[in-house]
Amino acid sequence: MSDPAAGALLLCRAEPDSVAAVAPLLGERMPLVRAGAEWSVLVPRGAPWRHGDEPVDRVLTGWAAALAVGAPWPVLALWWDADRAGYTLASGFRRPVGYVWLADGTPAGEDEAMRTFAARLGLDPVLDVQSLDRLTNPDPEVDARTRLRGLLAVLTRAGVALPAGLDPGRPADRLGEAARALPDARRTEAAGRHPTADESRLAPWMPWVGGPGARALAVAQVAAGLSLTAWGLRRPAGGWSAAGALLVAHGALGLAYGTARRP
Repeated sequence: MSDPAAGALLLCRAEPDSVAAVAPLLGERMPLVRAGAEWSVLVPRGAPWRHGDEPVDRVLTGWAAALAVGAPWPVLALWWDADRAGYTLASGFRRPVGYVWLADGTPAGEDEAMRTFAARLGLDPVLDVQSLDRLTNPDPEVDARTRLRGLLAVLTRAGVALPAGLDPGRPADRLGEAARALPDARRTEAAGRHPTADESRLAPWMPWVGGPGARALAVAQVAAGLSLTAWGLRRPAGGWSAAGALLVAHGALGLAYGTARRP
């Protein structure tokens, strides 16, 4: 069922050009803007959860995992709906880590997830972890979306600076309007567009190049996708299965393209 209150942001620890090179993996065009000195943010339109059966958290977990496997930088998905809010951090082939709060701010995650989150982003093991731990403590005065803003406050010390108007808690359509109005906004390409090699330092690893690096990445994507799909089928977690299927499909496409380009 469509949730008009749902929304999400995909924060990538990379320059916009690098993010634009792998964003077609998601199969959805969306605004892309800078979000700090070393960060960029993708603003999803929300079609999968607005017009489909998958909840926003499963969609974002799958997208974050797919982007992180295909790139050498971490991806942080922030999401919210009428009932809950939370985050998922994906980095390489490691299992994503996340935390959830109920709408009234009640913590519904594992404290250890916050410490793993801090370690993977290289946050201060004392000051930043203390700030993150406070987000796991009950507080009747703080709701879920305020918790997300608290998380972003900690991340400012890691260089995150969301542009004006991209505030957690806003519906996806309003976030999209705000993002498109920003002066440096660009729109990611749909799947199938082939960027030139100078658009990103990741280009030699992209499937449309067809080189050894691209083929190695495609094989890795297929292997990771099969594992994620099998893991998701054994559990009531459609997001993992969706992420696995996406990785298998993209990896297979990369292998097919690389084979076709061989002399």
